[in-house]
Amino acid sequence: MGVSKAWRLSLISANKLALFQNLNGYGSNGKNNDDDDDNANKLQACWRPTATTPLQRKPISWSLVCGLMLFGLGLISLFTGHVASDLEWCSQRFVNRSFYSRLDGGRREPIDIWESKYSKNFYGCSERGRHFAPAVHERSSNGYLLIATSGGLNQQRTGITDAVVVARILNATLVVPELDHHSYWKDNSDFINIFDVNWFISSLAKDVTIVKRVPDKVMRSMEKPPYTMRVPRKSAPEYYLDQVLPLLLRRRVVQLTKFDYRLANNLDEELQKLRCRVNYRALRFTKPIKGLGQKLVLRMQEMAKRFIAVHLRFEPDMLAFSGCYYGGGEKERYELGEIRKRWATLPDLSPEGERKRGKCPLTPHEVGLMLRALGFANDTYLYVASGEIYGGEETLRPLRELFPNFYTKEMLAGEELKPFLPFSSRLAAIDYIVCDKSDVFVTNNNGNMAKILAGRRRYMGHKRTIRPNAKKLSALFMARHKMDWDTFARKVKSCQRGFMGDPDEMRLGRGEFQEFPYSCICKKPFNDNGTIYNGYHLSDQVAMGSETNIKSAYDDKNQASESTNTKKEKHGSRADGLGR
Repeated sequence: MGVSKAWRLSLISANKLALFQNLNGYGSNGKNNDDDDDNANKLQACWRPTATTPLQRKPISWSLVCGLMLFGLGLISLFTGHVASDLEWCSQRFVNRSFYSRLDGGRREPIDIWESKYSKNFYGCSERGRHFAPAVHERSSNGYLLIATSGGLNQQRTGITDAVVVARILNATLVVPELDHHSYWKDNSDFINIFDVNWFISSLAKDVTIVKRVPDKVMRSMEKPPYTMRVPRKSAPEYYLDQVLPLLLRRRVVQLTKFDYRLANNLDEELQKLRCRVNYRALRFTKPIKGLGQKLVLRMQEMAKRFIAVHLRFEPDMLAFSGCYYGGGEKERYELGEIRKRWATLPDLSPEGERKRGKCPLTPHEVGLMLRALGFANDTYLYVASGEIYGGEETLRPLRELFPNFYTKEMLAGEELKPFLPFSSRLAAIDYIVCDKSDVFVTNNNGNMAKILAGRRRYMGHKRTIRPNAKKLSALFMARHKMDWDTFARKVKSCQRGFMGDPDEMRLGRGEFQEFPYSCICKKPFNDNGTIYNGYHLSDQVAMGSETNIKSAYDDKNQASESTNTKKEKHGSRADGLGR
């Protein structure tokens, strides 16, 4: 029953009841008296606007009218193919306007494809809080924590980041994490081959004590080998305190295996900031990797004032894992099916269903069409980061035709790349550097590299990062031959609003912290005239995840500080607190 209809019936029923009591001479308490007659008359008069006379016209059922209108629009969109997306665009414009569109008086400005207008209002802030206790000394710690990471380079990066935080929670001494040598990529690189291990240890010395190995004296004194265990995915700090800490205290050395995404997404704000210090400061690549990566960036910048980096992620393993189908017939189904067998726990998926859900990576051709539709010209320079593209040159040809200025690390580095070729993680690190320094970064899936780079680019000043809205774009690509180019481009721009890496996409608790590091991004305050105040100090910073009112930053500073202290006191009763 519609709301209008229910409201009308309730009023008519009340009127009938009042009229019946009045005609029979009874008041509201069942007695015949003048006072209750007056009350009944007042009640009847109160409901009079709903039609108490047979001559007044019956009110219109707006639920019925709205239903007919939506039905009519559905019929129209069925034949034209245009109305639905336009209606969605309008609804977003008038109903769900962002904070920034309201600042501009409600105008929906065209998207600046190279940079966000509002990025200058934010900056990365991950400094240690005043009350964040210093790291415990190795001799005073609760034991040694060994970490065995899992997956490719960027998956391991998340494991290393969380390992530091877990060591802090446990008041443990962290041993430099061990990298995965047995995953799909079969890379035997160690931590020291990819990351600057001395910088890693020294830059985090105030937060966590880190050593390169367990001292021989400790190993000789142990009655049993280190206790090995695997914790559940996204375990809360309390799990580590309840399940891991007792073992650590008893055995002195504990190893956590397959350590990727084993720590909860939402943590105390100080621990989130520690995550950022590890990910964005402490994990620095070795000189050979960093040197070649910077050379490739300079070579791209010498050719073009601005360039795009595209992480295609169209390798066979990615396509097999996704369960998607790209029209290659039985050959494709067999080849990807064989690769898929390497993950025994993967469920059977419907390729069509996965595409509708937006879980399938776009083809290189579709990525190119999206970029051209957004407004990137044919002469834009592209750096394409990828491994072995499924289908090879034939798959890449349509993207090359759309963007002839097409470059890869192999094309830019030549012979300089040879020492890195046997090591997939080192090659991925070179791509990581170029993508990080690009003016625009385009992801093609929501994998580990995409999430980590998106978060880093937000932290470094909200540099433009485009993630395809695959759920909407997949349907649009299927129907693109039924519309002209201008219509297609307009619809792509509509689909991509909210997927361009703008600051207003950051929301407390949204997605993985690696992609949306809200605790580590601060808003610059404004003077009364709306200009940015240059004398703003780090002690006054306001994290996006903790405050919403920019102008009240100074008024709320003391209250926010007290709230942080209360949080730490709440968690400080076990293992010297989660902030330890």
